[in-house]
Amino acid sequence: MELPVSSDVIHLAAFRPRAPPPVVNGKATQGGGLNESDYYQCLRDGGIVAPPGSDAPTGYETLDSPPHYDFYANTEVWGRRRRFRPSLYQLYANHEDDLKPPVYEETAGGQMEGGDSSEEDEDESKEPPPEPTRFGWVQGVMIRCMLNIWGVILFLRLPWITAQAGIGLTWAIILLSSFITGITGLSTSAIATNGKVKGGGTYFLISRSLGPELGGSIGLIFAFANAVAVAMHTVGFAETVVELMHENGAVMVDRMNDIRIIGVITVTCLLGISMAGMAWESKAQILFFLVIMVSFASYIVGTILPPSPQKQAKGFFSYKADIFAANFVPGWRGPEGTFFGMFSIFFPSATGILAGANISGDLRNPTVAIPRGTLMAIFWTTISYLIISATIGACVVRDASGMLNDTQSSSSSDEDCLGLACRHGWDFSECIKNDTCAYGIINYYQSMSLVSAFAPLISAGIFGATLSSALACLVSAPKVFQCLCKDKLYPLIGVFGKGYGKNDEPLRGYMLTYVIAVCFVLIAELNTIAPIISNFFLCSYSLINFSCFHASVTNSPGWRPSFRFYSQWLSLLGAVCCVVIMFLLTWWAALIAFGVVFFLLGYTLYKKPAVNWGSSVQAGSYSLALNQCVGLNHVEDHVKNYRPQCLVLTGPPASRPALVDLVNCFTKRLSLMMCGNVVTAAASPASTQEASGERHVTWLNRRKVGAFYRGVVAAELRSGVNMLLQGAGLGRIKPNVLLMGFKTDWLSDAPQAAHAYIGILHDAFDLQYGVCVLRTREGLDASRPTQSHVNPGFDGGAENINTISAPSCIQTSITSSVSTDPDPQPSSVFQEKQGKKTIDVYWLSDDGGLTLLLPYLLTRRRRWGRCKVRVFVGGEAEKKEEQKEELLELIKKFRLGFHDVEVLPDIFQRPQPANVHQFEDMVSRFRLDTNPKQDSDSGPPGQREGPWMISEEDVERNKAKSLRQIRLNEVLQDYSREAALIIITMPVGRRGVCPSTLFLAWLDALSRDLRPPVLLVRGNQENVLTFYCQ
Repeated sequence: MELPVSSDVIHLAAFRPRAPPPVVNGKATQGGGLNESDYYQCLRDGGIVAPPGSDAPTGYETLDSPPHYDFYANTEVWGRRRRFRPSLYQLYANHEDDLKPPVYEETAGGQMEGGDSSEEDEDESKEPPPEPTRFGWVQGVMIRCMLNIWGVILFLRLPWITAQAGIGLTWAIILLSSFITGITGLSTSAIATNGKVKGGGTYFLISRSLGPELGGSIGLIFAFANAVAVAMHTVGFAETVVELMHENGAVMVDRMNDIRIIGVITVTCLLGISMAGMAWESKAQILFFLVIMVSFASYIVGTILPPSPQKQAKGFFSYKADIFAANFVPGWRGPEGTFFGMFSIFFPSATGILAGANISGDLRNPTVAIPRGTLMAIFWTTISYLIISATIGACVVRDASGMLNDTQSSSSSDEDCLGLACRHGWDFSECIKNDTCAYGIINYYQSMSLVSAFAPLISAGIFGATLSSALACLVSAPKVFQCLCKDKLYPLIGVFGKGYGKNDEPLRGYMLTYVIAVCFVLIAELNTIAPIISNFFLCSYSLINFSCFHASVTNSPGWRPSFRFYSQWLSLLGAVCCVVIMFLLTWWAALIAFGVVFFLLGYTLYKKPAVNWGSSVQAGSYSLALNQCVGLNHVEDHVKNYRPQCLVLTGPPASRPALVDLVNCFTKRLSLMMCGNVVTAAASPASTQEASGERHVTWLNRRKVGAFYRGVVAAELRSGVNMLLQGAGLGRIKPNVLLMGFKTDWLSDAPQAAHAYIGILHDAFDLQYGVCVLRTREGLDASRPTQSHVNPGFDGGAENINTISAPSCIQTSITSSVSTDPDPQPSSVFQEKQGKKTIDVYWLSDDGGLTLLLPYLLTRRRRWGRCKVRVFVGGEAEKKEEQKEELLELIKKFRLGFHDVEVLPDIFQRPQPANVHQFEDMVSRFRLDTNPKQDSDSGPPGQREGPWMISEEDVERNKAKSLRQIRLNEVLQDYSREAALIIITMPVGRRGVCPSTLFLAWLDALSRDLRPPVLLVRGNQENVLTFYCQ
């Protein structure tokens, strides 16, 4: 076998699945083909296709490729052509039927189209795109998280919390916070290692795990919380600066306004650093980290050095056992003096664990950096908090005056002296009694500066901690918000998603964060700002833990995190703890947080954004649906739970909207509706694509029809419908009613078509289906003339009305490219409000009650709710009232609410001769000739002797039924001319006794020339209504 040599282009679009446009160096090519020279060039790029003339196997033998990274990646590597996996059709198709063997990778580039390329493209190909700044786990995650955790609370509020709660409860607060953040860190690590993580941080992790509904709401809340955290850390920095100014007698306005002025200036400077780029921001963070480490060293050394008299006057006595014992127990003071009051103030200091995850798009390897850096940061910061709390509580008393002359005199007795300082030669009794002590860990926020060996280093540490935390939050909020904006889940925020520079910096997001931060800086009260963001962070942590739990409990095969040290039940415990703590902290703030979440959740559920991220909610929905379906197998069917589950032969649903709309009226949110389409063609990728449901399901969703779609490929229509009748559904959720359009062109079509149409009805009866046939005066087919994908097997023929053609007349047009334009949404009569019209039900034969159940279901819909249901039955003139009362009593037992019943004795009268003559003319072309020698060549033998032909014996045997259908049409013309819908029991032609064309003639004669739509209904002769309660 030789490989054909030609310069023609191979059009890969003919093979399924179609590969995405070829990409070279990040640019899609304009051409979709590949010439021969390019085909063999694959060899130089690592391909396995051999050039012509060699002894190596040809393209067909080498088509099946080994595993490769490109087959699974969504992006390409610069400077290397991207490969694509061969399609299944390319592997099994017979190469002798093709002009050329298909290749498994598209290597076409701009320079491959005719061998020419512009100089501009050549210049671009020589220089790789600029590589953005990427960080490892230490610099990108651990240091960033530690700096964010070591915030303003550590230096300015931890000594005060220790004085209020005591060392023991302070450790409990620290460990509880670390327990929550530790569990959240484990959950974050698991989610972050379950696939490639991009930019967006917390929002990206939650949204890709739980879906856009919860992810979007938490993304907004978390971005807002980070913006407020910028203000909290900035106010802590401003407090320190103001305290230093006041100690040196410098005042601008007053304390509150000084904090505001310094805070706004600080936020503005931080904004400049952030907008300079991640490289500058990272360098600043390293500098802050070094400053904090030096300040810690100065503090530890200060606790060991002997205190000077000035420090003793302010309450510092170095390590003393009695001070440790006294400070170990709580000493609550003020309205905030409760355990959860202290917890609400401390907890924001532990919320920096997501600082590294929030810049996931700037990490070199997020799946490694996020788990390692986050957990190490939690561990070391927890140790540091515990050490500082214990040491400050062992060295400094709660109250001190700061006055050097408050030493204990020899004349004063120990009984008159209050406080621990009395044991160490100091008497602070006066300020303790008057509550005017200015120093001590419960009064002096700068106690760590007091203890430190060199106080300015603590001030520098405060500056480093507060500014680094503020800077981290100022970077995190825009990054999270940018990813949210790019997903376009909410309106009016897309403008903030635009990025600039090689790092795609969200400059507009920075400006928005700056505005929010400045607004909260103006509050200028740290203890007020801190509890505001506690609930927002707790809400985020709760959902992160729940995301991990939900992804694990759904048991989805796609949940395969490389980080194994997590527990789904521990994640659930963490989520519950976060929710409980939210309400224990500030119940009204928790309600506001959840209110915002549910509002945004409801908005997203209403809008239904067109995104699909393979979330655990989807996996959970599948598991729940599967378990429920399997559970139905253990329950026997009961007539009380009967629901009409409809298989609707629509063809492409867009071509028969009226059929779809009618069935949707009595199945919406009640029972199964499945639209069936049979593509009559030989099995091929093109015909399979024709029957695929993506486009049709989209049409149904846009029309807000809750239905499934099922397409099959078959050699003929009847066999395809038989596939649907036997194979559609799942367990007990399977169709039990077949609904189709009436074949109005049966007279002009080949007789085989009528025979196949009636054969479908018989097949449905054989499978115990109920059958409904819909006929409308204006026709059902709304397909466009240029709509090549419409199956002519469901076309309306000459009258453009919904029909089902016989196999001999079916020709399906299949092209290699299907239009991607959305199908139109034409209106139908069943979408309109019917007002106070009537639904006329002709219950002529008892079929189990389906003829009565369908109109009852229709009246439950708003557009049909005002319609009056009239029930007509046949009867005798002498017993008309008696039969009417009996039927009313029966319907009353069914609780259907139908009160208008009419007995029609005139349906048994003979029809008018003109209508009988019209019926005879209609079936005349199918009558067997009584003199076969005459006009022996009038038709082929198959047509003269087919099962659709009507003999004289058939006419006589079915004469009564034929006349009855003609008469019923006359009755319908008299009684139901102005009805909104006519529902009538469908006659049944006995197989082998009633020819198919005669049966079809009955249906035609019964439903012709009527203005209202006519629905012919025949149940499967089993009860669907009952008046029993068990």
